[in-house]
Amino acid sequence: MFDAQMSDKKSLVKQTVALLRKRGKKSLEIAQRSIEEDEIKHQPLGDALRYFADEMFAHIGHPGLLSVYCEAVGGDPDKTIQIGAAMVMLVSAADIHDDLIDESMVKNGKRTLLGKYGKDVAILAGDAFLMKGMYLLDDAILKFSMDKRNAVLKLIKQAFFNLSSAEAEEAAFRGNIDLSGRAFFELIKGKSAVSETTGRIGAVLADGTEEDLQTLGEVGYIVGVLSTIRDEFIDVFEPDELKNRFYREILPLPLLYVFQDLEKKNRILELIRADKITKKNTEEIVRIVMEAKETKELKNEMRLLVERGLASVATLRGEKEPLRLLIESSAEDLC
Repeated sequence: MFDAQMSDKKSLVKQTVALLRKRGKKSLEIAQRSIEEDEIKHQPLGDALRYFADEMFAHIGHPGLLSVYCEAVGGDPDKTIQIGAAMVMLVSAADIHDDLIDESMVKNGKRTLLGKYGKDVAILAGDAFLMKGMYLLDDAILKFSMDKRNAVLKLIKQAFFNLSSAEAEEAAFRGNIDLSGRAFFELIKGKSAVSETTGRIGAVLADGTEEDLQTLGEVGYIVGVLSTIRDEFIDVFEPDELKNRFYREILPLPLLYVFQDLEKKNRILELIRADKITKKNTEEIVRIVMEAKETKELKNEMRLLVERGLASVATLRGEKEPLRLLIESSAEDLC
């Protein structure tokens, strides 16, 4: 059940982080043990896997989400633990390969595997997580009926295919400062495939109806889109990330929205192209973005998604409060 003892004084985001870590703890422990138990003969690869598990697993919220989704339609959250562990591995593989494509050296304040161990080890670590994820998934679904097993496998396969397609499309636009905010928004929607699928799997594990699958898929999609947009706003405040995204990725979504105004676009690009983005430069970029009417349009789209998500949650028959928290926290201090 939702922890009603959470302090109202905590920000919604902090409550969400605490909730997902609490709900995903057992899945993360299984994934962690899987890394520790396997003997890796090549020490740098073994070190890389353990480093990622120690530093990055805590940022993977899918096991906690799976638990919350299952409970929202009357299911037993404990039934999601094994699948949650498999999701940790599969998402880790996708994240590592995404860092390789984007040439990201730092994420969440920590060096990525690429930044710490180099390209070759990072590629092999991503492959290892993928294989471990498939092994854990196969083991987790053995006790399921054939129909449920096939449903879970089909959902996961389609989700990662859709994610790969969206990532490939995003890579094709790398460095394109003329990409419209709307076009990038559509790419973000495509990247929400795994979040949407997590909702649907939660319904499957709860023996939910087809309507439950549709509703939780919708909620998962909205949570994925909102949380990604929130991360896009956060990157506007991070000088190093902003610089990296300018040269190696796509600029944050709020900037692309603001670029509809040519004067603002030219000023922001001038600040980013400086040899070093100073604190003063960053503050000016943030001010331009947060005061722009184009940003207000983006925030309004977020508000509409929040309303749509809360309306869907209201139709569910299980525990609703965690899902309300997830949706509302995504737009905290933004809308």
